[in-house]
Parts: sequence; structure tokens; C-alpha cells
Amino acid sequence: MQLELIKGHGSGNDFLLIDEISHGYSFTENERANLARLLCNRSTELGADGILFVMNSNHAKGRMRVFNADGSEASMCGNGLRLVARYVCDLFQLKNTVIETMKADLMVSKQKELYPDVETYQVEISPVSFDLRDLPLNLKQPELRNEKIEELSKELIFYALAVPNPHLIALVDSEVLQTELQKQISEKVNGPNHLFPDGVNVSFVKSISQGNIYVRTFERGVGFTNACGTAMSASSLVTCLQDLNQFKETINVYNNGGKVQCVVHEKNGYSIDLIGNATYLYKAVIDVNLQNESFSIYSKKDFSEQQAYEKLQAEVQKVLQSKL
Repeated sequence: MQLELIKGHGSGNDFLLIDEISHGYSFTENERANLARLLCNRSTELGADGILFVMNSNHAKGRMRVFNADGSEASMCGNGLRLVARYVCDLFQLKNTVIETMKADLMVSKQKELYPDVETYQVEISPVSFDLRDLPLNLKQPELRNEKIEELSKELIFYALAVPNPHLIALVDSEVLQTELQKQISEKVNGPNHLFPDGVNVSFVKSISQGNIYVRTFERGVGFTNACGTAMSASSLVTCLQDLNQFKETINVYNNGGKVQCVVHEKNGYSIDLIGNATYLYKAVIDVNLQNESFSIYSKKDFSEQQAYEKLQAEVQKVLQSKL
């Protein structure tokens, strides 16, 4: 089959976007998973953290489904949603709209540039749940807020929440960030284990100063990524609950891929505004043979947007080198 796709990224978290609205593509569930495993493989010419399928919706302007590089489906992806927001807004010539995701219909909108010449979009991250059954996390208690999980660490204090995909978050200092502890914990809870039977995203968060944090995430189904949008959103909420940051105020969230901004709202529960880049890298047409597990690139056209984003990245790296 021949497919047209766009490769882009949000905070260095990169995806292949496939438009089913304009092209009328139709995939079985197995084909979606197999496409993700084949095209996202980093040893190939494409390579990515996942595939964003942009689909028709019965009640919204578009629907997003996200398949990770290992073929598993994610219930939500904040960085990916920004790319989908940009694509759908451009497609229908809108400044704001609603995108259907697995668990919720979410507001998205074009925003003032986060950095000169960097396309910037805001997306809603919700629903938020601390009910351990929603992750799931098998502990004999309803929630885990600012508590230890002795089986994972004798020292770290964790929060567990779903936004709506599952997150395990620990506030740490620079010394802990330099160790292998996050890798060890992440591999344990994403392998065969009784605590998190479906796996979990694991984030270590360092408070830099009021209104500024650093987040590093081991993403379920992917591994360590440059950034994870829902993890940065959930981490921002945790820092507000710990009185490190304030509700309704902008939080700068630094990550290995760049920077986003989050605003946490506390009304009838929690929701988070995630604001960041939606950068296109290139457009490609590919020929795919799923039976032979192979593909070839028929044509490829680069965008020039990455140059502006790399200037943002350079500024972020200066901050991280001085603060971490």
C-alpha cells in the first residue's frame, strides 16, 4: 500500500502522522499495530516514538489514535495531540477546535509562539484521576499521594495518577537524576510485575525554581523519551499539590527535548493546559508491504521549521546545564 505521512515532533517526542480524513485510508487493528512496529523502528529510514492516526469523528472535527513504537495503543498523548491539533486546524482553517481521544473530547487551539517561528498549540489534558483502579496499581488503598512504595524504593516518595494514561511520579534532586534508579524502577514496573500489570509511565521531577521544573520520563511502550506531554502535565499538577508551584499560573517545564508550558486548573477536579511546539520535519510518501515487513520511501520533502526549534533547544540546554 502507498501512504502519505508527515513526521513531526512535540518537544522532541517524534511521531509519524497519517491522515485518514483526507485520504480515506482504512486499517485493521492488526495493521495499525504492525505499521507502528515497522515504521517507528529506529533502525529504519523513518523511526519515531509512535504513529498518530488522524481520523473522522462523529461529533468532533477529528479523532486521534496513538500507537507506540512497540505496537501498543496509548489512551492519550499530549505531545502528539499538539501535532494533531495543528494538522486538523490547518485542514479546516480553524484557530481552535475539539479533538476526540480515547477517553475524552479535548479542546485544542493555536497560541502565540512559544519561541520565534515555532508553531505553538495548546491542548487540554483531562480527565485526571487518582483512583488506583484507573491506572491500575495494585495496592490495598484507594490512592497514592506523596507516599512510598517500599517494593520500588526505600527513599522515594511517589504520586500515582491517570491523565488518563497511567503515571508514577517522584520529586527528586539532581543527585538522584544522575543515578540508574529511574531506569531500574521503570524496567521493573514495565516488565512482568504485580503492581502495574499494564505498565506505567515513570517520571522523575526536579524543581528548578518557582514556576520552573525539569521532567524526565520513561514512557510505557517506548522507553526514555525526549519528552512526554501527559507526564509533564501530571508532573506540573504534582508540584502544585506539593506547593512548589501555583494553580492557574504558568509553569515552564524543561525536558531533554526542549520546553513546554503548563497551567493547572482546580475546578470540579483537575485539568491541565499543555502549551508547546508542533513542529513538522518532513512529508513523505512510502510504499509499505506489511506481509514482508518492509517499506520504501517513494518521495520526501523536508520542512525548514526545525532550525527555529533548535534555537529554543539551545537555550533550554543552557538552563539545564546551570540548574541540574
